[in-house]
Amino acid sequence: MDSRLHNLQGKAKLVKSTEMLERLREFYRDKLIERARHVANARVVADYDFNNTYQYVIAREDMHLRWLGDAVVDLGGELDDSVPHEADPTGRGDAVQRAALERDRDGAQRVIDKWRSRIDSLPNARHRTRVNVILGETLEHKRFFDLALAGRTDLLGRRADGAGTGGGVMGSRWVGDITK
Repeated sequence: MDSRLHNLQGKAKLVKSTEMLERLREFYRDKLIERARHVANARVVADYDFNNTYQYVIAREDMHLRWLGDAVVDLGGELDDSVPHEADPTGRGDAVQRAALERDRDGAQRVIDKWRSRIDSLPNARHRTRVNVILGETLEHKRFFDLALAGRTDLLGRRADGAGTGGGVMGSRWVGDITK
């Protein structure tokens, strides 16, 4: 066997690792931006059921970011946790809540559209599966936003008959840094 073949295979693997690292970093960044927008929007969504759904979505995204971050670091990369600042939603009541939900529904669809076609080209089966799981959950989050926009309150489950929420969430619920 030609001794140069080993060097060629090593170089090919390096190219794939570099490509994989850049794709995972890009996906990490897209999900980080999504999470930051969800946190900002959760501050203005006062409906109890919708806000609880935001908390669930944000918690899942924290896990997605941990998975992706670990993969990036395992490949020898560094994470960029800076997020470009988007204008926070303004206003009150149903109009700002609706705008926040629409913004997040559309953002989830953009991530799905961007990454769905790129999954098969990821050179590592484990990372391909991980990205596929994250996209599946992003699709579920989009469905939550669609259902909330339709007025459904049973997004995370149903209450016993007659049980209520006592109104919306407290305005100070999202005070402080919840990003860490």
